[in-house]
Amino acid sequence: MNTPTKITFSRIIAIVVMILTLVVLYFVRLFNHDFVIPNIGNTGINWLYFGLFIFFVLASFTDFLDGYLARKNHQVTDLGKFLDPVADKLLVNSMVIFLIVPQAYAHNNQMDFSLWCAILLVARDIVVDALRFIAAQKGVVIAANIFGKAKTVLEMIAVSLVLLNGWPFIYFDAEWPVRIADIFVYLCTAASVISGVIYMVRYAYVLKEGKKDEGGTTK
Repeated sequence: MNTPTKITFSRIIAIVVMILTLVVLYFVRLFNHDFVIPNIGNTGINWLYFGLFIFFVLASFTDFLDGYLARKNHQVTDLGKFLDPVADKLLVNSMVIFLIVPQAYAHNNQMDFSLWCAILLVARDIVVDALRFIAAQKGVVIAANIFGKAKTVLEMIAVSLVLLNGWPFIYFDAEWPVRIADIFVYLCTAASVISGVIYMVRYAYVLKEGKKDEGGTTK
């Protein structure tokens, strides 16, 4: 196992530890209603969510780092190609699902991630990953489109803003008809759905028997 793959694998382990920690905290709050995780001063940012934000940023950086090192040192492996998207989807989708009901962990958190947006994001990833798997079996590599790349960036921004309870926009969000964090949630969902539709239309032929062979690069 080379260095980039080790970084990817360690990210998966860290994400699993994060999820288990949240499970433990959930049960602590379930049996002890007086247990409250406070905010950082008057910022409106919960200490737990701030810690998750730091973890999310570092994990996202290692996602870039392992890919960069693999390409630079010519260490791209089949195991790395398998683990990297698994780690990426595990990180982002677990955060999105967790943020649907943030009040389960912090009653003083005002921001949450739209339920229907979360459903669309997770469903899109499942469909596109299934399409990529079928395409790979036929020697077709699905190329990332501009909407797919925009979705990744917008989703990271949206998750970060929700984790930070809308900070720093929370100070003037009340004067806006829609919160800034919600705008990014809707934008990343729109980009996700559009990119998914483009993938399905462009590569629908791989679902037909006997069709194969198209070049490209994958994300």
